[in-house]
Amino acid sequence: MVIGTGGSGGGSALPVLSDVANLAGVSVSTVSRVLTGRTPVSIALRARVLDAVAELGYRPNAAAQALVSGRRSTVAVLARNTFRFGYAATLHGIEEAARAAGMVVNIAVVETDSPAEISRTVDLVMGQPLVGAIVIEFDSVGVSTLEAFPESLPVVAAAGARRRRGSRPHAFLDDAEGGRLATEYLLSLGHRTVHHLAIPNTRVRSGRTQGWGKALQDAGAPVPEITQAGYSPTSGYDAAQALLDRPDVTAILCGNDEIAIGAARALQERGIRVPEDVSLVGFDDQPFAQMWVPALTTVAQDFADLGRRTFGLLDEWVRTGERPDDSAAAPTLVIRDSAAPPRARRLLNE
Repeated sequence: MVIGTGGSGGGSALPVLSDVANLAGVSVSTVSRVLTGRTPVSIALRARVLDAVAELGYRPNAAAQALVSGRRSTVAVLARNTFRFGYAATLHGIEEAARAAGMVVNIAVVETDSPAEISRTVDLVMGQPLVGAIVIEFDSVGVSTLEAFPESLPVVAAAGARRRRGSRPHAFLDDAEGGRLATEYLLSLGHRTVHHLAIPNTRVRSGRTQGWGKALQDAGAPVPEITQAGYSPTSGYDAAQALLDRPDVTAILCGNDEIAIGAARALQERGIRVPEDVSLVGFDDQPFAQMWVPALTTVAQDFADLGRRTFGLLDEWVRTGERPDDSAAAPTLVIRDSAAPPRARRLLNE
């Protein structure tokens, strides 16, 4: 949930604390005492207030309750993006878990890795009565944002590639394992090697790129040069152009499903069939993957679960006062129709 402010809406406005007080014929402070339970009140007075609450359909605002009770209930979530599949699904999992725990989620977007912008955003969220913060660390902006928080605040991160324990707790997807699974599957079909259209790196290499490279090395297969893409279908389309005229390209692992769709368009425009001529495997298992023709073989990652696990780390830290251990979940390979044993590649440009 994104918390914001808005103007009054006339008759459509939601009831507020003063409305309950007016209907019950008591003061606002009395309503607060009843709702928070901090100070005992008479049974009759409590009944009057609760009857007014029920009649108006009043729902206490968690942020307002924090101001009244002194109990912090706000979690800040910082991310570079809120609409791409992985980010949005992770945010959904965080919000779902926070709501179940009675907490409010404030979302702040950090668009660049400019130190000044990151500092401003962190200062802004630190001005709120926070329980703690979560950083979605899917990119270099997330890495820099996590490092900008003071050690005094509990902060955890959601990330892809697993790595050694650091100063901040992480919930991981272990996408390196996904890269390994996809590459080994393509090799098992008889492909001599697997080419890779990679997403931008968070650190030295993305986890899925690391898994791809290790699987090729372990199998003694040639390791082709990485073809860099972005995140969008357009970037996949553009990146695939470098592979169209190469008869040795029979299998491609894409950094996400959107890149795979773009690459498929580039192949199809040249009359290169999927999977008859080139096998194509995506990553993330976005909702459209199974509806594409041919249905896309891909690595499924549960981003909503990642969000819930990340919030769980923060909640544990806040409740116990001790840094929790990192959390990781293994992805799964979803085999559909876009990958097959290799056939002789047609040379269309002769």
